[in-house]
Parts: sequence; structure tokens; C-alpha cells
Amino acid sequence: TVHTWRIFAMGLGTVVAAVINALCIDFINNAVSKLTPISLELPSLTDDVGSYLVYSGLIFLVVVYRELLIGGRRPQLKLQDPPEAARDWVPAKRLAPADQTIQDPADPTVIRMFDPTSGGVLGQGVAKVYSESDVKATVEAARVAQAEWVKTSFAERGEVLKLINDYIVRNQDLICRVASRDTGKTMVDGSFGEVLTTCEKITWTLSNGEAALSPESRGVGMLTIHKTAQVEYQPMGVLGAIIPWNYPFHNMLGQVISAIYSGNALVLKVSEHSCWSSEFYLRIVQEALQSRGHSPNVVQAVTGYGQTGAALIPAVDKLTFIGSPAVGKLVMRTAAETLTPVVLELGGKDAAIVCDDCDFDQVVDIAMRGTFQNCGQNCIGLERLVVHSNIYDKFVDAVAAKVKALSQGPPLSSTVDCGAMTMGANEIARIEKLVQQAVDSGARLLAGGKRNSTLPEGSFMEPTLLVDVTRDMDIARNEVFGPVMTVIRAKDDDDAVAIVNSTPYGLGGSVFSLDYARAGAIGRRLRTGMMNLNDFGVNYLCQSLPFGGINISGFDRFAGIEGIRGCCNPRAVTSDKVTGVRTAIPPPLQYPVGESGFQFVSGLISMFYGDGVAARIGGIVSLIIASTKGKPKQE
Repeated sequence: TVHTWRIFAMGLGTVVAAVINALCIDFINNAVSKLTPISLELPSLTDDVGSYLVYSGLIFLVVVYRELLIGGRRPQLKLQDPPEAARDWVPAKRLAPADQTIQDPADPTVIRMFDPTSGGVLGQGVAKVYSESDVKATVEAARVAQAEWVKTSFAERGEVLKLINDYIVRNQDLICRVASRDTGKTMVDGSFGEVLTTCEKITWTLSNGEAALSPESRGVGMLTIHKTAQVEYQPMGVLGAIIPWNYPFHNMLGQVISAIYSGNALVLKVSEHSCWSSEFYLRIVQEALQSRGHSPNVVQAVTGYGQTGAALIPAVDKLTFIGSPAVGKLVMRTAAETLTPVVLELGGKDAAIVCDDCDFDQVVDIAMRGTFQNCGQNCIGLERLVVHSNIYDKFVDAVAAKVKALSQGPPLSSTVDCGAMTMGANEIARIEKLVQQAVDSGARLLAGGKRNSTLPEGSFMEPTLLVDVTRDMDIARNEVFGPVMTVIRAKDDDDAVAIVNSTPYGLGGSVFSLDYARAGAIGRRLRTGMMNLNDFGVNYLCQSLPFGGINISGFDRFAGIEGIRGCCNPRAVTSDKVTGVRTAIPPPLQYPVGESGFQFVSGLISMFYGDGVAARIGGIVSLIIASTKGKPKQE
């Protein structure tokens, strides 16, 4: 077929490209050796042709696997780009810094939409606040659509995901620009947190989703040896999700992927801080559904404030909430009234323990990325760096130079390290207060600590470095969710563990030590839902793993087998193993039950579960005696 020929053509192309590349390396090595005594020591084709063939073969296998998984040519989704996503967009209207709030004092039925880096008004300027009746109507439409969607095969659901994946890969720049315009993140932060993670989740789901959701056989005991036992994973119906603004694309698509692949419909309550981008991202999903002949109502979104989210909870069959512990408690309270099951991911206070035998340069780089990714607005961001005393001063000096060198500004105007604070002035003021309280209590402020006065049109918090922090300070116990690197000194491993476990949060964490036995021993003592050795946040790129925390970081999981199965009702199913061999009620247990009924069951228990041969033989004897006793006469 055309698709098969395409696979082999691409594979052959990789081999040819590798050989040409090797020949070029030979040419470069020869030329350089004639011009200078310096040797580049690049691999030579003539010296190492075997390795190039091996590499080419591996590339070929990857290409074949990718093509078979994602598929060949298919119709491409075509959506109109939002004009505001253009880098040279000039807003027709700007909100003054004092007016950059999502709530309109003159109209409580709308949500303001604006660029947090400039105050530029986005789209039509406002989004609708959905009422309780609006939410119910949306969920009802989703139920109607799900009744048809649930009949689709895994293959058909996969085709929808492949369409979405294809659009994402072809439009990475656009997706990141939309996220940047609405939330103030940099393009690199968008590529990492929005696109990369979403593509990986789609790929994992296409590879593993059907196996995870197919009926699973379970073992049977001797008592039911004549039976088969299975677990079936049935779609719940309409799932709900209340999602935050920090990664508007991935937070939406992450829920969409698992929900629709498992046969459910989904209604999202998107954040009031990312309504504009969410509307565009929703169009991608709905266009993919429609292009395959399905109702766009399989996936819908509502916008609004707390009341809108509260209306969604009792209307759906299960709800995922990603947000703060305080709001999570309100979600649970509302869900309890209808016994709606909930998944709660309630943020974290993740720490990295930096041991004195770590790969120092690696840790410094990861500490920077882990802290300042998405301007610190990251639930698994490194909010605490717990550093061993032996290398504490060296570490502080190293990160201080890097933090002071960070650039900041509107991400679509130039390449910068840190963007804006999506939630605006109030959040900046909250973080400034936490920093000042720490300084008043003895911490040292080495960089930042306040609103960036050089960028008055937007909401920018300076990249901040706070050292000599102690575990009792508020900034060490409460989630900051901003561009603040907090460094805490630890005397030894025991002290480091005590510091990490001193907060009520328990989402994720990291341990850095080249002694893997030591790192593992420390990691096992951390009270967290996730843990990485010599890395940060990489567990979320391993989409086979469940994501979630403990304590006030929430409970239950999304991602991995646990996450996709969580979209379903696990139903226990038994059947007869052999046709004609069925369960029959023994005479002593048939109604009306005679005197031998209890003796029969007691003997059965002893026969199967007695301790030792004598006890089991005694059970058999009791069974025989009970079976020979007559049944009571019926009058």
C-alpha cells in the first residue's frame, strides 16, 4: 500500500542521510587535519562504518514504529489563527494596570480577557459567566453525545487523537503563542509544559490505552474453580474537570485524551484567567471530532467563577479538580451531597534534597529550570532547595549568579527567561509579603523580591533568590507559585528529610546524590506521592506513571494506567468456565434450611481453609455427615 511504501521510503532515507552525514564527517576531518594540528576526533565512516549502520537501523525502526502508531497521511485540521497570537499584534484597546482584573465591576455576568504582559484586550474582551442552568444544559448535551460516542471502537477514538496530535506537531509555534498571549509564559515554557507533555500523553495512550481498558482476567480460588473472573472497565458517562490556568493547553488536553479514549464525554470548567486561549484549544478538539463525523458536544467547556464550577460538580459522573487545598475542600463538600467521586490535585511544596556528593553542575541547572519554569507557576516546581551544609555556600554562589542574569519581559516581543504572573497584581503582592516576612525573620534576599518596576504595563515579578530560609518560615511552608528560589541549609540527611516532611503538602520531590543507594534511602523517607532521583519532574514525562500527591496535595491519580482506568467503573464479572458446569445450591443449604446447614458450611470452610491435613480431613467428614442428614419436612 501507499502507507507501507511511505514507511520504507522514510526508513531508507534515514540510512542514506546517515551515510552522507558520515562522508561529510570524513571530509571535515581530512580538511581540518591539513589546516591545523587540532584534531576534532569526529567518528570516521571508514573507521566505524558498522556503528553508522547500527544507528541507521535504529532510526529506521523508530520511524517504522512511529508511522505505524501515529499512522500515515490523513486529513489535516485547519483552523483560523487568532490574530492576537501574532507576534506583531497591536491591541486596539489596553487595560490600565489598575484595571487589569478579570472581574468587571459594572457587569458580574462576564469575565475580562486580557494579555497579562501588556493589558491588551483579547478577543471580544469578555467571556460569558455560565449560570447553573447553562451548566446543566451543557452536561445534558454531553450525555446525548456520549450515548453515541461510547459505541465507537478504540481504533476510531485513536483516529481522533491522531488528528489532534498531527495538528499539535504542525502548529507548535501557534499553540505556544496562544498560551503566551493569554498567560504570559515564554515560548520555551510553553513548548515544555504545553506541547511536549501533551504529545507524550497521546503517544502513550495510543500505545497502551486499549490494553489498559480491555477486560482483565483475574484468578479464582479453589472454591470457585469452575468460574472465570474478569474486570471490565466501563465508561462512567460524562466526566467533569475544573482546571487551572498555568498550562491552559495541556490541562485541557490531558483531561480530553483520557476521557474520550475511555469512551466518555467531558465538560471542562476552564479557568477564568485563561478563557481566551481555552476557547481556541477547545476548537481544535471539536474540529477533530467533527472531521470524523462525531458530535462536538462530546467535549465542551464552560466559563465562569466559583458558582459555575459548583454547578458542574453534581451534574457529572466524576470530577477532577486541580487547584488549591482551600478550594479543594469546597469541591469535596459539594460533591458529598451527591456522592460524586472526585480526583483532587491540590498543589505542592516540592523540595529537592541536594547532597554533598551530587553532580553539582547538573543540580544547579536543574534547580534553575525547576524553580523558574513557567515563572514558578508550576504545581511540581521546586519550591524548596534543601542543600547540605558542605556545599551550601558554593551552591548559593552558583545560583546567585544565574538568577541575577535572568531576563524578563513580554515573551512574544523578545526572547526572555521569565514571563509574567498570570493572576496579576494581587498575586505579586502576596508573594512580596511572603518574601518580606522571611527577610524580617532572618533570611537573606540576594535577588529580586518585588514587582518589576521596569515593566509597568504588565504583571511581572522579578526572579527572586532567598537564602538562609528556615523550615518554620511561612515561605517554607506555603505554596509560593511564583519566581522565587528558596534555599534551606541542612546539617545531614536526617535533617534534610525532616525539613522536607515539615510541610502539610506531599506532591513530589527530588533527591540528588551520585550514591544511588543513599539517594534511594532518603527518597523512601519522603512523604510524597512522587519522587525523582537525580532529576526533577521527569515522572510526568513518563506517562505510564500515575500523577498525584498525598496529604493536602490531594488524592487519587490521573495519568498512567491508574489515571485512564479512573475514567471508568471497574465492574467485576464472573461466568461458567465450562458449559454445563454451573453452581448448584447443595441440599443442606436449600430453603427451608435444616439443622445440617451450618454444619455443611462449617465443614466447607475447614476443608478449604483449615490449618493442616487433619483439619481439612475433618472438614470433609463434616461435609459428608451434613450432606447425609435429611432436610426438614415441608408442611
